[in-house]
Parts: sequence; C-alpha cells; structure tokens
Amino acid sequence: MEDTVRWGILGTGGIARAFALGLKHAPGAVLAAVGSRTMESAQTFARELGIETAHGSYQELADAPDVDIIYIGTPHPMHAENALLALGGGKAVLCEKPFTMNRREAGEVVALARAKGLFLMEAMWTRFMPALAEVKRIMASGEIGAVTQVHADFGYSATLDPEHRVNKLALGGGALLDLGIYPLSIACALLGRVESVRAQAVFTDTGVDASTAFTMKHAGGTLSICSCSMRARSSSELVVSGTRGSIRMHRMFHLAERITVELLDGSSRTIPTPYLGNGYTHEAVEAGRCLREGLLEHPWMTLDDSLNLMALLDEIRVQIGLRYPADM
Repeated sequence: MEDTVRWGILGTGGIARAFALGLKHAPGAVLAAVGSRTMESAQTFARELGIETAHGSYQELADAPDVDIIYIGTPHPMHAENALLALGGGKAVLCEKPFTMNRREAGEVVALARAKGLFLMEAMWTRFMPALAEVKRIMASGEIGAVTQVHADFGYSATLDPEHRVNKLALGGGALLDLGIYPLSIACALLGRVESVRAQAVFTDTGVDASTAFTMKHAGGTLSICSCSMRARSSSELVVSGTRGSIRMHRMFHLAERITVELLDGSSRTIPTPYLGNGYTHEAVEAGRCLREGLLEHPWMTLDDSLNLMALLDEIRVQIGLRYPADM
C-alpha cells in the first residue's frame, strides 16, 4: 500500500481523543474520518481535531472507502461488536484494551480477521513504548543476571459516582479490566507463557472490583506479582528482578519516561526513555508499519497474545467472582 495510512476513529470519548492527538505525531498517518452514534458528536469531534470527514454512524465509518484502518475507542463492552463491524467493512483494526470482555468474544473477532485476511491488533500501547524496549534490552544483556520475578502495580483513586463507567457492571467497570490489564499484559510480555494464576479482590457496592491482586507462575520458573486498584493511589511502578540486580520502570510505568538499573555492587543508573507525542503515537506507528509491510498481526502484540490474555482475565474473574452481562 502507499506510504500514507488513512485512519478512522470509532468513538468520540476521552480515549478516542487521546489517540487522535497521539496520531498527529505519527509519520505517514492521516486522520481521515471519525464515526459516532450521532452526527452531532462526530462533527464536534472532527471540528475540534481537524478531521475532514464525520460519519453519523459506526456503519458509515466501516464502509468509508477513504479509510485503511479503524481505531476502536469505545467502552469495553462494545469492543467486540465494533471490531466485527469494522472488519466486516474490510478495514484493518486497532482495538483499545481490553481487547474484548472475554475470551469467547475475542475468539470471534480474531476468527473474522483471519478469515478475511485483515490486520488486527490490541492497542496495548506499553508494549510499543521506548521504556519497555530498553527493559527488554537490559534483560537480554544479562546485566541483572537471571530474571526471577516481576512486580507490577497500577492504582489510582477513581470517582465514587455509582453511575460513572468505572463503577458500572454493565459498562465493564472495575479495576481489573481498566487497570489490571496493564500489569498482566506487561508481565506476560517480559516473562512469557503463564502456567497458573491465583487472584483475590475487594468489591465495591456496585458489584465491580475495587482492588484486585494476582500472582502468576510463568514457564521457566519465574513469578509475577500484580495488583490494581481504583481506590488507592499506589506507586504504579514495575520492577524486574534478577540474580544480580533490578530494573525499575517509574511511575506511571505504562508510559515511563525513565527507568533505573540497580545492581548488587551498589551501583545504579537512570536511563531517560522519552516517547513521541502522548505515548499513543508508538502503537499507531507500528500498526501503520504492519499495514505497509502487509503483516496481519504485530510480533510484539500477536493475536494469540490477546487471546491468552483474555483467557487469563476470564480465569481471574472466575476466581474473584466477577461476572459481567457479556458473560451471561
């Protein structure tokens, strides 16, 4: 395909706006269109972000001939339906995390993308950030010795409004899907396949998890210890530990601008890891590269990765007793 990648954005909420702003820093990316459930919302979004075409329905965006790839930035329970719609229109898809509400939905989306030969990727932006690339490089160098474990945490104090998305079961609320996906995904990216997981949680009055913690045993004998909370402003750091030292991704680890290496001999150094735009730029750049090169999935965030992550989230939810309408 041509060097220019023409993007459409499905949804006009806060995450869609953040991605649109990040896209402005991606070379060769053109924000060609936006689709919303109402024309008024689409036109307002288009006007504010300098987008040429506004569509008053998701279907119109999926059918638009001047769009190569659609970014899906709607609430969690809509991801599967929206991804299937976009793929059905012949569009490549970058779908915001969590990929879907459960492994069953994820399997349906992946099956359609594979059947139609279309690019599909979960928008787990941390996997494409310079900080993670530097962590992986240091791990591979042997500087911190044999890696034995990862500690990853993500927490903040969210609104207590029972009608807000994060507190509503019907909208996929709770700490696990909003925040826990970050430590889960990055622990798996660093340590590989999970053999077993154990989880516990504390719930809100609205029935979603306020805080969840889980440990995972990975193939090769490593452990990850992960936690997430929407009721605690935690350190939100990630630490990779080995036999000779550790690497710390500083707050907020999912978009860390620096990492620190500390060794047993007492030495330490901090490495700047600046990123483009607001951080979303890097995943957009990589998705665009895949389209130009004719790849159907990205090696750093494969479709099997997303399927496995959704299966792990399903297992964690079974263990803590968290069920959504999509499961029923």
